[in-house]
This record gives sequence, structure tokens and C-alpha cells, in this order.
Amino acid sequence: MKKEFKLTDVKLAPARKVDAVKHEINKYLARERRKTLTEGVDYWDFEVKFGKNKESAAALHVAEINKAIDAEVKLDAESFYIEIKAIPGHKSAKVKK
Repeated sequence: MKKEFKLTDVKLAPARKVDAVKHEINKYLARERRKTLTEGVDYWDFEVKFGKNKESAAALHVAEINKAIDAEVKLDAESFYIEIKAIPGHKSAKVKK
């Protein structure tokens, strides 16, 4: 997913628009996680880039997406750019003490 989301809308209140954006992103993540895993892959991991526009997008952990959106809302930003790419994930062995 490579998309620039607008946080303003004529028909929706700003808080509802933010909720709609978060819902769309969560739907995309859930859809990607449901895809069949290839052999040797334990789970789907995600590379996320987030910023005001494509050029200023920086790496972000998937768990911090909602916090980053909320930060943009507090800054009264009109839009933001997000790029999410599903990559194969591999569990690492736990170290016994």
C-alpha cells in the first residue's frame, strides 16, 4: 500500500475521518496477514514508511502507526503519506539462561 491520506473532508467530521483512515489501514494489514505463507516463513512482517509526503517518509514500526497518525492530527496536518509492504518474517530462537 502506497497512499496519501487526506485528513479533511467536507462530509465527515475530522475525528470520523481519522477513524476511517485508521480502519482502512487496519483492514489492509489484516488482509495481508491472511495471505498464505510460503514455505519456511513463520508470519508476515511489515516495512512501514510514514511522513508528511513521499520524500519525507521515514521508517516506522507497524505498532506505532496509530500514534503517528494521532501526532499528525495534533499538528493540524491536512494529509500524510504511508507506505506498507508485507515481507516474510522468521521467528528467532529463544536464548535459554
